[in-house]
Amino acid sequence: MRLTPTQIAYRDAVRELCASLVPDEAARRRLTANDSLLHSEEAATAFAERDLLGVSLPEADGGAGRSFVEECLLLEETARTGVPLMAYSTALTAAQSYLRFGDATHRRTIVESLRHGHAESISFTEPEAGSDLASAQTTARRDGDDWVISGRKTWISFAHLARHLLVLTRTDDTGVRHDGLTLLMVPADAPGVTIRAIPTMGAHMVNDVFLDEVRVAGAAVVGQVGEAWRHLGRGLAVERLIIGAMCVGASQRALDQLVAHVTTRVQFGKPLSKKQAVAHRIADLATEIAVLRSFVYDVAERIDLGEEDALNFEASMAKLKGSETFKKTTLEAVQLMGGYGYGSEFGMEQQLRTAIAPTIYGGANEVQREIVARGLGL
Repeated sequence: MRLTPTQIAYRDAVRELCASLVPDEAARRRLTANDSLLHSEEAATAFAERDLLGVSLPEADGGAGRSFVEECLLLEETARTGVPLMAYSTALTAAQSYLRFGDATHRRTIVESLRHGHAESISFTEPEAGSDLASAQTTARRDGDDWVISGRKTWISFAHLARHLLVLTRTDDTGVRHDGLTLLMVPADAPGVTIRAIPTMGAHMVNDVFLDEVRVAGAAVVGQVGEAWRHLGRGLAVERLIIGAMCVGASQRALDQLVAHVTTRVQFGKPLSKKQAVAHRIADLATEIAVLRSFVYDVAERIDLGEEDALNFEASMAKLKGSETFKKTTLEAVQLMGGYGYGSEFGMEQQLRTAIAPTIYGGANEVQREIVARGLGL
């Protein structure tokens, strides 16, 4: 696809800001000192001040009303340059449900939050309901005009930074797994909400969320009571495309660092890049990333054109291929950089650890393969 002049101008503005925020690795680490290696509120504020966030959100709700292609450009560029803005991707995913099924207050609240760079969280998964979301057991019971929520969510991305939690609850036990589920918008600081970090092999991103008799108003319901399963599809599909776009940038970042290393690292009297075994492996990586980029933007453009069928299983393809490419690129980079890839001081091993996560979150890749297979009629 060809970018429009507006999209090119937007990409250039994002690139310019990324370059000013992260001119080098030391600057990136300073940005993340108080948050995590994956998100910086300082960086989010800088993007918000330049009106670079939420550009795809409807103009009627306070967004810019432009394209999802531009959202992908932002996600790719921040990942490529190492700007820690990952909580924005989770907020953008949450926004899909609010905008499609929420009332005017929900829509205004989420658009304002995204445009100002605030984090938002999706609280769906539970200890016994990971990829199998229909097994969710967190309950919400009516109490007068209110809802009272009890349960535990786990592996919840950026809940520790979020303004609100979009919580999947069971409001009616009908005996049919996919029925009786309801989405509720819960303030992250509501009484009864406890958020606890989960240590992982990567940076701090995920949390346990405990909901102990958390009371919210009836207006907190997003969409229809008992119909959440029918509301989840588009948001989850968009999340997978978002992951694909981030993985384009993250893969390119690892590749760029690998190329810089092998062209300057001299062994046996010549740069490593002059070894055919090295050069050909890097050529294969570059080709895979180029193909991935083309596919991700094709799906994004189709969404902008109103072709919702692009979200049937192509978004799962983007997530699947993106995360596997990111993992493969970082693993190859560690191997080809030798000790400089393996050592913590140089950063590539941290990228490899980070690359494991997108093969799991947003729906494990095993599930994505099943979705693609069903889409093919298998």
